Amino acid sequence: MAESAAVEFRIDRRSGVATYLQIVQQTKQALRLGVLEPGDRLPTAREVVEATAINPNTVLKAYRELEREGLVEARRGLGTFVRRTLGGAAATTDAPLRDELTDWTRRAQAAGLDRDDVSALFTAALDSTFDKGDQQT
Repeated sequence: MAESAAVEFRIDRRSGVATYLQIVQQTKQALRLGVLEPGDRLPTAREVVEATAINPNTVLKAYRELEREGLVEARRGLGTFVRRTLGGAAATTDAPLRDELTDWTRRAQAAGLDRDDVSALFTAALDSTFDKGDQQT
């Protein structure tokens, strides 16, 4: 039987995003980054509940949503397993970009920005870059 993949869900109760959607989003991010791969078992609802203190039905709702999207499949008595990834080749070819971004976030932290500040700054830059790209086409 496959071991649980090394994915740990972090729930931000102040984010305004539904808890089950946070799990869905974090799972998709792990799929894009190659942290989760086909055949990996997601943590059981019990494991997620123990780590995050959320309701087991919330975890199950998130897993059902991921299953509906064709990303995972539930196997009775065995767990929930990844069916496909979202990352393609980008997960391996973007390592230099990830390193640069990590360096940038460390510099931002050293400059006194907290996680929310960095997130807001990055989101603004991302929106500006991709909005410009959309207008050019």
